[in-house]
Amino acid sequence: MIDSNPIIKDIFGRPLRDLRVSVTDRCNFRCPYCMPAEIYGERYQFLPREEILSFEEIARLTNVFVGLGTKKIRLTGGEPLVRTGVDELISLLTRIDGVEDLTLTTNGYLLEDQAMGLKQAGLQRITVSLDSLNDQVFGVMNGRGFKVDRVIKGIERSIEVGLTPIKVNAVVQKGINDHTVIDMLRHFRGTGVIVRFIEYMDVGNLNGWKMEEVLPSKELVEIINAELPIEPVGKNYLGEVADRYRYRDGSGEIGFISSVTETFCQNCTRARISTDGKLFTCLFGESGFDLRGPIRDGYSDEQIRELITSVWNKRDDRYSEIRASITDQARRKVEMYQIGG
Repeated sequence: MIDSNPIIKDIFGRPLRDLRVSVTDRCNFRCPYCMPAEIYGERYQFLPREEILSFEEIARLTNVFVGLGTKKIRLTGGEPLVRTGVDELISLLTRIDGVEDLTLTTNGYLLEDQAMGLKQAGLQRITVSLDSLNDQVFGVMNGRGFKVDRVIKGIERSIEVGLTPIKVNAVVQKGINDHTVIDMLRHFRGTGVIVRFIEYMDVGNLNGWKMEEVLPSKELVEIINAELPIEPVGKNYLGEVADRYRYRDGSGEIGFISSVTETFCQNCTRARISTDGKLFTCLFGESGFDLRGPIRDGYSDEQIRELITSVWNKRDDRYSEIRASITDQARRKVEMYQIGG
């Protein structure tokens, strides 16, 4: 259990240290595990602009969260780079005193052209979601048939402009892309890019998740170690979700995020703001607490602060720990594209 001295804690003593903000519910990919194309097709109605938080509203909320002990801010989506002017938001966030880590998660497809602008606006580092370097596999997993080359160029450009250290997140599905794991590691080994493998999760209700498609991290560690010898290293900070490993030859670091088989709820310090301004206290949350309404109704920062404190103080989320006792019929979860990963 986390032992620190935050301003606020939930009922399990977990502080509020991390905030993830979804700046758009739109995405140029249709990854089957997040936004399957058969559901989110051309006629799907995403949120109208007036229902989406403005950059100024996001900055104001962020400032309140920082006052409650939040130190790390991550911009997510959907795909955040499809929202026009996201560098303007970054500029606003960099002016908030107390933000120690400002980063963004992207699929990388639009990154090459935007990397310099993001860096100049004040973004510190970037995480790229990339599930395979095999064009055929990647095309299936992004749901649009897009090729890998454009994402790789985005990563290379990000290295050039200094959006480092870069992390590459790969969701691993057994029988889909697990056979391409070693090739990805060989590509990025020695570049300073940290590849992290994420167990396929039951986020939302629409991705057809099946436990048999989960490749446990323990098995993946064994597979990798047989080809590229690795050894565990300690976490960078309390509450870090990834288990860290390094190559025995000193050529880099990789990570494993095991929210299905090795839960880390007991150390979770993350809050999430959806595109329409709802506060979620868990990635697998059923419903969020509206903050957009109070902001637009003229609530003061202190009143917003009290609302957030009230929600966090009552937080008892530990979905991954109790997953096995919950049926799909008994629980409906927010979709990942609405609150980020």
